[in-house]
Amino acid sequence: MQNLCMHDGRNILWNGDAAFWTGRAPILFPIVGRAPNDEIAVGDHKADMAQHGFVRRSVFKLDDVTAHMCRHVLQDNDNTRHSYPFRFQMTVTHRIIDKTLDVQVIIENRDNRSMPFGFGFHPAFSWPLPGGEGQVHHVLLDNEAEPEMVRLQDGLIPDQILASPFTKGRLEITPDMFCEDAMIFPSGSGTGLTYGIEGGPQLKFNFENLPNLALWSKPNAPFLCVEPWHGMAARVSASPQISERPYSLELAVNGAIKFGYKAEIRL
Repeated sequence: MQNLCMHDGRNILWNGDAAFWTGRAPILFPIVGRAPNDEIAVGDHKADMAQHGFVRRSVFKLDDVTAHMCRHVLQDNDNTRHSYPFRFQMTVTHRIIDKTLDVQVIIENRDNRSMPFGFGFHPAFSWPLPGGEGQVHHVLLDNEAEPEMVRLQDGLIPDQILASPFTKGRLEITPDMFCEDAMIFPSGSGTGLTYGIEGGPQLKFNFENLPNLALWSKPNAPFLCVEPWHGMAARVSASPQISERPYSLELAVNGAIKFGYKAEIRL
């Protein structure tokens, strides 16, 4: 996904300005976050792998398109199997339904053995949202929870658990929150949240099969990433095995699994 624009051309999605961050809405697979020494392992197979895996920079094939939908497909190839030794297919569908963006991903294991992996979405949205210039933005959890937080240590998950920055599910977003990189909530954040201005422009999110949440930006950058995941970075001092990463999944032979999110635009 490269753009999500209003009728007047204002972009709800971050524009990828290289002065801050060239990403826009990458898909994370087969790992979320970093691996120890940027090396992953599957059994005896070891390979280099950069943060968030290779799919974020892969070229998908357009499979179908209509006025309100597009579907793209990525299949394994010689390059992917060199680092991640599995045959798979990933199908990504984007739909616009009224004022809602609906993103669905199906991952299929086409190999002859079970397939460990992590998966995540990494969309970045304008901060401030169009029409919200100069106003305070919040993240409001549907479940009004106060989930515990972790901060990365050299890109990995430490043992230290931090108190929640949420108060009854409410968090005011400020630039200084991201001086120590992402705010990661391993569990308890629920299946939905709202990002934006209370009583003003908002994005209302619902997540499917995505138990982990991260919020990320760069100090003073005009975007906020709302990142629902199923999988996280490796733990500090952990092995490079993908299967041992927090919230890693194991997909059976011929199995398929779906992930998704919806973002209702309230501007």
